[in-house]
Amino acid sequence: MGDKSRGYADLQEHLAALKQAGLLLTIDRPVDKDAELHPLVRWQYVGGVEEHERKAFLFTNVLDGRGRKFDFPVVVGAYAGNRAIYCIGMRAKPEQVQPRWDHAIANPVPPRIVRRAPCQEVVIQGAALKGEGRGLDRLPIPVSTPGFDSAPTLTATNVITRDPETGIQNHGTYRAGLKAPDRCVVRMATRVGGAGGYRHYLKYQKRGDKVMPCAIVLGAPPCVAFVAPMKLPLDVDEIGVAGAVAGRPINVVRARTVDLLVPAEAEMVIEGLIDTEYLEPEGPFGESHGHVAPEEFNMPMRVTAITHRRNAIVASYLSQVTPSESSAIKRVSYEPMFLSHLRNTLGVRGVKRVTLHERLTALRRIAIVTVEKGTPRTEIWRALGGASSFKADCGKICVAVNDDIDPDSSDAILWAVAFRMDPSTDLQVLRYRSPGHGPEREHEADREDATLLMDATMKEDLPPLALPKREYMERARKVWEELGLPGLRPQSPWFGTPSGTDWPPQWDAAAERAAQGRYLENGRASEKLRRKGLRPETRYRPDSKK
Repeated sequence: MGDKSRGYADLQEHLAALKQAGLLLTIDRPVDKDAELHPLVRWQYVGGVEEHERKAFLFTNVLDGRGRKFDFPVVVGAYAGNRAIYCIGMRAKPEQVQPRWDHAIANPVPPRIVRRAPCQEVVIQGAALKGEGRGLDRLPIPVSTPGFDSAPTLTATNVITRDPETGIQNHGTYRAGLKAPDRCVVRMATRVGGAGGYRHYLKYQKRGDKVMPCAIVLGAPPCVAFVAPMKLPLDVDEIGVAGAVAGRPINVVRARTVDLLVPAEAEMVIEGLIDTEYLEPEGPFGESHGHVAPEEFNMPMRVTAITHRRNAIVASYLSQVTPSESSAIKRVSYEPMFLSHLRNTLGVRGVKRVTLHERLTALRRIAIVTVEKGTPRTEIWRALGGASSFKADCGKICVAVNDDIDPDSSDAILWAVAFRMDPSTDLQVLRYRSPGHGPEREHEADREDATLLMDATMKEDLPPLALPKREYMERARKVWEELGLPGLRPQSPWFGTPSGTDWPPQWDAAAERAAQGRYLENGRASEKLRRKGLRPETRYRPDSKK
């Protein structure tokens, strides 16, 4: 793939792989980046399109709201439009993703410094950055939430800063709202467990430095882009983890105007100095917790250079209300991390899967822990406690279910809660939790939250779900399709199974006879079992000796 000596794909090679896999849509008609581009891609997340049918969108004819045409194409969904896209970027099968991350975090590969780099084929600095239509204003940066956002915003970022004490660099995915051709405002999370870049900012302030060097990378190679949203330990340089994911050192080059190392194969790098004294209003901007974040003071950055490839592509993440590209990137890596924590760190072997609820709740608020049937009650509560405390901003509500429940179906989860949970014994509320990521409410700035744990597992064997067996549903689906009826999108659960339920083989055999039109045989058998002196609705078990 691409340069074999390099050993990893850049963004454009990745797009070629997506095209070959049928996962890239190229849009050549004019599209307004300020009012149409993100809403168009948004439809595949809110329009009933199945996750596996989502694609990356490459826009080659981009205009702004005033009809001005741009030289650069824009791609959205290229990193994690769906799970398959992410796995192509990782060059791994879904089941290989977590082992790959585990190995990479434990065995980082230092980068290789090069002198010449594709990301610096074109260098713009000095007076060339100033004036309308120049500098940042040359770039087709989309408005993410038209109707609410106040500016085009850089979203698909690796924002690079360096610890002034240790020299270790940090890659974080932080947004940056455009303010002028040579100025943007960067937002780095300040909450508990927040951004590594913000910690660097505080250190520069403490030292008395009036500016902090910063480089905003757009269109990094996928293995590099994927490390930025992850919450790695503060003393880990993300570029080394990216190298371990790739199995080769990542090529880096010194930025032109700031003392930072940037990915050599990036599409574009915006270099600058963040002001550590003054803050500037930024926003409103649609946030991943599902609400528009009001305007707030954040970090202004004076742009000192923009470097890019001659044929650069501008990458943008679809974020805001989940599911989104941003949540897909996190979900593919977060869920295996939770599972590894519960199974390997805490030793709860009965845990089979951890699912972070994505739609609207942004992965952080609700965790579904799937446990094997028969897992001891004490282990279920250990698993719930572990899931709720693993990350400070995740697991406010944790629900344990068995594997007959589809954790991606809220209806199935509510069904388990409704019929398998006794609120008096199967529910715990734990106090003293940070509110975490969510819409900010000024009058509750110092409030505390709580954690809700629910055991919605089966406490005893239950009969199967009252839906036809799979073979009968599939047979009926063929008839449906032969009739030319509307296309089906099966929603779990769509068939019943006796496996693992309270269902003796005699009932299975009787059901098979009935489905074959032989119900009279069942009637002759039941006639022989008539008894006196019983109350109606007295239960009968064909496998019971009583």
